[in-house]
Amino acid sequence: MAVGASTPKQDRSRATRRRLLEAAVACLAETGWAGSTVAAVAERAGVSRGAAQHHFPTREGLFTAAVEYVAEQRSTALRALPGGDRASAVAALVGLYTGPLFRAALQLWVAAAHEPQLHVRVAELEARVGREAHRIAVRLLAVDESAPGVRETVQGLLDMARGLGLANLLTDDTARRERVVRQWTGLLETALSGGGGG
Repeated sequence: MAVGASTPKQDRSRATRRRLLEAAVACLAETGWAGSTVAAVAERAGVSRGAAQHHFPTREGLFTAAVEYVAEQRSTALRALPGGDRASAVAALVGLYTGPLFRAALQLWVAAAHEPQLHVRVAELEARVGREAHRIAVRLLAVDESAPGVRETVQGLLDMARGLGLANLLTDDTARRERVVRQWTGLLETALSGGGGG
């Protein structure tokens, strides 16, 4: 067999694992930690509880893997953001914090605050995603981070986007969010115009 080739059984196993991780993320986003059991995840994924426990023998193992999966998915979404003008960049960055991946990540943060076995892994992966978000925001905004105040301005944008994402959990206020994004884009243009921005 060629190096890197996989058998149909391995492909099925990987597909089952991915379905379980996607189901775990969806359960967290919709029902939170308390409602996210291995049985609920298995049912949502369309696999038996035994199959779920074969891949993830413990609940903590399943949701630790879900933490990693969410981090990877968020990183992939970050890397896929299109370049363009600053208004599009700001809207795209805010969009990352108002979708289902952010909702699932938030449930993981809440769970990690009370579940020591998740805490270390969530904190570590969130720090990695945060660094990547900052780096990609600098690229999308086309700014020189070595200029005074630029790093803090970019971080302020990401913090604001996270806040909008939190507000979005309670109510979908798309129209207000669009006005806020427009206002922030204008403020960024002013703040970054002397900081190496284009």
